[in-house]
Amino acid sequence: MTLTDRIEINPHVMLGKAVIRGTRVPVELLLRKLSEGASERDLLEAYPRLTREDIHAAMRYAADTLAHEQVVFIGKDSGDRKD
Repeated sequence: MTLTDRIEINPHVMLGKAVIRGTRVPVELLLRKLSEGASERDLLEAYPRLTREDIHAAMRYAADTLAHEQVVFIGKDSGDRKD
């Protein structure tokens, strides 16, 4: 099973936000709840259609997205510092 089996980006679902496939549960929501202290069990109880694999796929999706992020510094202080 691949990440794309679990995560969907569709402009007609939640305005194109990444969601758990077949649901309207955004990846962002799951990550935010986890960062606020929710457990996997809490999420599974709150969203009965989710599985543990869905939650793990959401975390992998976030990690993969950050791994491919590009940062562009603009302005006079954009990289001239020599701390």
